Amino acid sequence: MAELMVRDGTWTFDGEVIRIVPGSERGVHKLRQYLGEFTVPLAAVAKIAYEPARKGGRLRLRLRDGADPLLQATGGSLPDDASPYQLAVDPGRVDVAEYFVDAVRQALTLEQIPDGPTDRYLLPGPPVPLTAAGVDGIATFDGERVHIEWRWNTSETKRQWGPRDFTLTGLEAVEWQAPSGLESGYLRFRLYGAAEQPAPDRDPNSLELWGFKKESGTTALLAAAVAVRLPHPSAGLPQARTAGTLAAAPATAAPAALAPPAGNAPAGNAPTGNTPAGNAPAATTPAATASGAADDHDALLRRLRELGELRRDGILTEEEFTATKAAVLARFHTAG
Repeated sequence: MAELMVRDGTWTFDGEVIRIVPGSERGVHKLRQYLGEFTVPLAAVAKIAYEPARKGGRLRLRLRDGADPLLQATGGSLPDDASPYQLAVDPGRVDVAEYFVDAVRQALTLEQIPDGPTDRYLLPGPPVPLTAAGVDGIATFDGERVHIEWRWNTSETKRQWGPRDFTLTGLEAVEWQAPSGLESGYLRFRLYGAAEQPAPDRDPNSLELWGFKKESGTTALLAAAVAVRLPHPSAGLPQARTAGTLAAAPATAAPAALAPPAGNAPAGNAPTGNTPAGNAPAATTPAATASGAADDHDALLRRLRELGELRRDGILTEEEFTATKAAVLARFHTAG
């Protein structure tokens, strides 16, 4: 057992996981306090290092690419003081920090943990429900659906769309960018097939972010909570949701929809059946329909094979595998 307790927080390593507890001091970043206590499995760790400074130093933990939904969603744009994987070491605790590093490194060597990328998340992500406020709107996520309500100061472009709702099956990715200087940050929900990415203040699928310590901290957590329930960027199959079901990706991409609704048309997005006027899918020929059906069958057959691999690797329980397999087979017969 190795434990490093300083004003910035406490890290404990028991040979299998690193338990990270943020400090309660006023100078501890809000995002770290919002995230709270969590554990990092050894399998998710790529490297650990202690960086000495004139007074004390800093402990840095680097995770394997793709292991953590928070790092995946924020794209490496978290400021240093907001990262939960750094710990400021007091001058009197340097020896303990170096011992902690040696203990983790030895375990990584003994367990032969690779430092390369992963094809699935090894951390669970923040719990839901979550609410996060941006400059021009407030987003809520209940584990299945994202809802955005606009503030009074939102742009006219966004206001024309009205409140927004996104289901997980309609989302290709979630993107988060911290504000930098005079440039606004954003929390963006990217729909399937959406090629155009307007500026955050004009994008009806984005919240605009200013500052960081309060607003951006909670939006980063919401982005991570959504990301962990979407297909992993490096995997061929969606991750198992924390509720024990799979977030199935749609068989066909939804059309991009960035023109505001015409008249009194609903302002929702295509996956929930509220496609704005003027963005209806083009008619398909019989040949195109047949080709699409074949592609659907191939995708569903691949999913069945991959479900078996998830059960074999212990990611899905027997009950989860049976339920998900039945849902996939039902879609297969429907597609046929």
